[in-house]
Amino acid sequence: MNLNLQFFPSRTITFYMARMFLVRCVAVLAALVLVLQTLDLLGESGQILAYPGNGDAQLWHYVALRFPQLVARFLPFSVLLGTLITFVTLNQNSEVISMKAAGISAHQIIAPLVIASVGIAALTFIFQELIVTRSTAALRVWEAVDYGPIPPEQGVITDVWIKHDDDLINAGQVFGTGPATRLRNVLIYDRTGGTLEATISGSQARRQGDGWLLENARRFDVISGRQSQLGSVIVAQGVTPDQFTMSTVNADERDFASLRSAIHELSVSGRPTATLEADLWHKISAPISALLMPLLGGIAAFGLARSGRLLLRAILGMALGFAYFVIDNFALAMGNFGAYPPWLAAWAPVALFLLIGETVLIRTEE
Repeated sequence: MNLNLQFFPSRTITFYMARMFLVRCVAVLAALVLVLQTLDLLGESGQILAYPGNGDAQLWHYVALRFPQLVARFLPFSVLLGTLITFVTLNQNSEVISMKAAGISAHQIIAPLVIASVGIAALTFIFQELIVTRSTAALRVWEAVDYGPIPPEQGVITDVWIKHDDDLINAGQVFGTGPATRLRNVLIYDRTGGTLEATISGSQARRQGDGWLLENARRFDVISGRQSQLGSVIVAQGVTPDQFTMSTVNADERDFASLRSAIHELSVSGRPTATLEADLWHKISAPISALLMPLLGGIAAFGLARSGRLLLRAILGMALGFAYFVIDNFALAMGNFGAYPPWLAAWAPVALFLLIGETVLIRTEE
C-alpha cells in the first residue's frame, strides 16, 4: 500500500480551498459584526445622546471604539462557521469525493484551512495587541464620564476602590503614576469597627507627604446628619500611590508586555496574580483556537452528501466548536478562582479539543 506523506494536496487545490475558506470567514464575520453593532448602537445611543452636545459624531466615535471589540470577540465563531460552510459546500458539490478518489487524505484536505487559520491567528493576536486593548481602554474611560468630554490625561483608571484600615476609599478617576498620581471625585467612608461614622468627599486629591491633600472637602456625619465644609485637608495618611494605580489591572486593556510587567510589579508587592496570569496566557491561547476550528468542523467534509447525514455532520461540527468555547470560558473562570493553575486554565481546552478533533477525524474517515 502506497502512503501519501505530503502535508498539502496540490498547489491549485491548496490555494482554492484556502481562498474559499477565507472569503467565507470574512463574509460571516462581516454579517455578525454588522448585526451586533447595529443592535449594540441602538441600545447605547440613548445614553450617548443624553449628554448635552452629543450628536452623530459621538455615535460614530462609539462605533469606532466598539467595532474592534466585536471583531475580536466573534472572529473565532466566524472561523468555525466559515469552516462548516466551506466543507458543506465542497461536500455537496462532490469535490471532497473527487479529492479522496485522487488519493488525498482527510488531513491533507484540512491542511489548507489550518494554514489559513495560522494567518488568522497571527493577525488576531496583532489586532488585539495594537487596536483592541486601546479601544477597550478608551471606551471604558468614555463610559465613566457618561459619554462626555474625555479627560486629556493618558492612562486614566476609573472607579478605583481600596481599603485602608477600617476605611474605604473610592476614586472616580486616577491619573498619572508615582508621586504625580492625582485623584478625582474622591469619596472616603470613615468607619470604626465596621460601623460607618461619616463620609468625606472632595473634587480632587494629590500626594502630599505621606497622605493626600483633598480639595473642596465636605464631611457628612452619619449620626447627626450634618454636613460641613472642610476646605483642603490631609486624608488617607499611609496610602501609597501604587495602591490606586495597581489596585485595578484590566487584562483586556493591556497588551501582553504591559500586562506581564504589571503582574511582575504586583507579585513583587506580594499581591495575588493568578487571575492576571491566566489572562496573560489566554492572550496567546485565544488566537490559537482558530487553528482548532478546521479540525472540529472537518467532520462536515466527509461522508456522502446524498446519505442524508450532511446536516447532522454540520450540526455535530458546530456543537464541537461551541463546546470548545464553553469549556474555554469555564477553564478560564476556574483559573481566575485559583482552582486551576493559570497555564492549565489557558491551554487545557486547546489540548483537549485538539485530541477530540483528531480522534473524531480519524475514526470518521481515516
